[in-house]
Amino acid sequence: MTKSSAQRCVHTLERLGYLHRDPQLKRWVLSTRSLCIANAYLTGHPLLEQATTHLVELNQATGESVSLSEPDDTDMVYIARFPSRKRFFIHMPVGHRLPMYCTAAGRAYLSALPEAEAHLILRRSVIRKFTPMTTTDPVRLLALIDAARKAGYAWGEQEAYRGDLTIGAAILGGDGRPIAAVNISGPTSRWTMDELRSKMSSVLLETARAASSGIGSR
Repeated sequence: MTKSSAQRCVHTLERLGYLHRDPQLKRWVLSTRSLCIANAYLTGHPLLEQATTHLVELNQATGESVSLSEPDDTDMVYIARFPSRKRFFIHMPVGHRLPMYCTAAGRAYLSALPEAEAHLILRRSVIRKFTPMTTTDPVRLLALIDAARKAGYAWGEQEAYRGDLTIGAAILGGDGRPIAAVNISGPTSRWTMDELRSKMSSVLLETARAASSGIGSR
C-alpha cells in the first residue's frame, strides 16, 4: 500500500469514528466505536446463546475461570470468559487469541478433527515457546493431541502463561465436527495438573456435551 493510500484509509476511518489521534502516544489508535463491530458479532451468536448458561454453571461449580473460544486459522479466539472470584492474575479479554498447539482449548479442538486436518494445522502453525514449559516438539504435540482424543479432553501445564493450568473440551456442531472449545483455568497456587484433571474433567465434559447437544438441535 502506498503512503497516500494509507492516508486516505486512515482519514476515512477517522471520519467514521473508528480511529482517533492520541495526543500522548502521538499516533493513531482505535476508538471505542470499533467495539461495535465485535458487539455485532457477539450479539445473537447462536453458540453464545446456547452455551452461556452452561458456562456460568461451570464457573460457579468449579470456582475457577471458564472460557469459550472459537477457531480462526491456527489460533483459538476467546469469545466469552467468566473469571474466577478468587485471586487469579492472568487477564484474558474477549477477542484475545492464542495458538492451538499450546492451549488446552486448541488441542481439544484439534483432537476432535480428523487426524489429517489436525496435522495440517500443526504444520501451518508458527511454533515457538511462550514459557519454558511450552511443548514445541511436533512428535510430542501429536502425542498430546492423540491423548486428548482418547480422554475426550485436553490439558496444558503453564504452556501459554506461567502459573496457569488448563483443561479443555471441544464443542461439536450438528454434523459432529468441532466448532469451539470450553476450558477451565486454575493457578498453580491452588492446583496441580493431576488434581485439576481428576476433580474438574468430568464437569468440563458435561458442559461440553450440554453445549454440543443444544447446538445440534438448533
